[in-house]
Amino acid sequence: MLQNYHYEKFPYHPPADLQAEQPTRRQLVIIGAGPVGLAAAIDAQLQGLDVLVIDDDDTVSVGSRGLCYAKRTLEILDRLGCGDAIVNKGVEWNVGRTFFREAEVFNFNLLPVPDHKRPGMVNLQQYYLEEYLIQRARQLGVEIRWKNKLLSLLQHDTYCSLQIETPDGIYTLEAEWLLACDGARSPVRNQMGLEVEGKIFQDRFLIADVVMKADFPAERWFWFDPPFHPNQSVLLHREADNVWRIDFQLGWDADPVEEKKPENVIPRIKAMLGDEHEFELEWVSVYTFQCRRMEKFRHGRVLFAGDSAHQVSPFGARGANSGIQDADNLIWKLKLVMEGQAPDTLLDSYSDERVMAADENISNSTRSTDFITPKSAISKTFRNAVLTLAGQYPFARKLVNSGRLSVPSILWSSALTTADSDDFPDSCVPGSAMEDGPVIHQNTAGFLLDYTGMQFHGLYFCDALAEIPADHLQLMQRLKQLPVPVQTLIVSQHSADSDGNENCSTDHIHGVVLYDAKNLLQQRYAARAGSYYLIRPDQHIAARWHTPNEHHIKHALARVLCQHDAHL
Repeated sequence: MLQNYHYEKFPYHPPADLQAEQPTRRQLVIIGAGPVGLAAAIDAQLQGLDVLVIDDDDTVSVGSRGLCYAKRTLEILDRLGCGDAIVNKGVEWNVGRTFFREAEVFNFNLLPVPDHKRPGMVNLQQYYLEEYLIQRARQLGVEIRWKNKLLSLLQHDTYCSLQIETPDGIYTLEAEWLLACDGARSPVRNQMGLEVEGKIFQDRFLIADVVMKADFPAERWFWFDPPFHPNQSVLLHREADNVWRIDFQLGWDADPVEEKKPENVIPRIKAMLGDEHEFELEWVSVYTFQCRRMEKFRHGRVLFAGDSAHQVSPFGARGANSGIQDADNLIWKLKLVMEGQAPDTLLDSYSDERVMAADENISNSTRSTDFITPKSAISKTFRNAVLTLAGQYPFARKLVNSGRLSVPSILWSSALTTADSDDFPDSCVPGSAMEDGPVIHQNTAGFLLDYTGMQFHGLYFCDALAEIPADHLQLMQRLKQLPVPVQTLIVSQHSADSDGNENCSTDHIHGVVLYDAKNLLQQRYAARAGSYYLIRPDQHIAARWHTPNEHHIKHALARVLCQHDAHL
């Protein structure tokens, strides 16, 4: 097969711990240098934590694997400092089309509203994602130990003791906290005797990464019962470097070894593409899948993220996206606990919130899989009827399910979320991820999300800086001086003659001034002059009010920190 990508071998270096008389203790040890572990390590390094990554391999993943990265994940990668590299290399898309036999019956647009920094999705082979994450980790000075394999772990009250095997021998390492990002077969989970519960689907799919030059648009195309692969389904995605990802449903009885042979793969692709398209195979795999999770993602000083904690089917791109969002939810909480600014019960909220997200992903993934692979003749008759009607009737299109695509979970029921006390519509609700939009700061164009993350922020909306009441400005200053500070971003309406530099002195303003470049943000946040949003370090909305009130803001902040108001 053609090898279109150069797989770098990362060097193994004998760790000094092999010669140490006493074990070294690290604040955070991450097992696994895949996308989730690397994202968590980068975030931890940016937050000033002492972090070490160990991995038993010495290269990136082989094949496209995790492929579709959703808008929310791209926003997290922006915060980590590698969003541009991924978007510039990847293939942007927003439109998906569903076909029944030869007719298009349904289409969708992931980003129907303009003026966001990132598209709905970017397709990029997982080996590129890992390469860019490793580059960023190296740039920041993250220590990654390749060819270091976890042999055993033992939990104590204040740390974990780890036995690590290397090509030069075994050493002992201590970790105040251990984060398992070691995949669906998680050695950490197995060593601790922990289970994952859920459903394994009895079906097989063939993945083929195909190198070819084709004029298909950068869209997601999904076929039910196409003439080139009857009674089964097919999915087509464009990737970087003129690579195309094709997934063929095979059925449970297919022989995985036989189906991966080029002499069996190539005829399937020719039947789909016709003779006019020349192509070469880059990578082929056969997979089954499951929808399941651990009961909880925190076990003492050991935390689980990504596939080690939960697994879903590939339909909907909810695997890598949810794993990176796990890391986004966890690291800021871990920092606050390590620094003594929050009790370690805050880490229970990591499990609670991400279990909630996992259940949502599993539910959506299971429904998609049941629609794509009906388990009875009646189910298949219903599905085909829906697909037939969808071509003409809008009500049926809502029932078509070729994979509900990844969106960030809204943390409705989280103990950290403060419910609305003011009258707001159902947009940008507490618990949801922030909406983005274009802004101007000091005559420089950018986007709102570029100014948030890593700490608590407040969004204060106004029509003009000169109209902000003095007591609101004083409140912003007091919030900035809290033990866990809140940095207020003032979002002011933009006028044609202001150009981001309103004729008003900002010397008295204790917040970052952002001009709403297209006057969209007040609408997106259902805000008015004086509205205030409390934003968590992971860019989720903690609370909101139409008029800022110090007691209410402090109470909401204490809620996020799992504290009583007296601590503030």
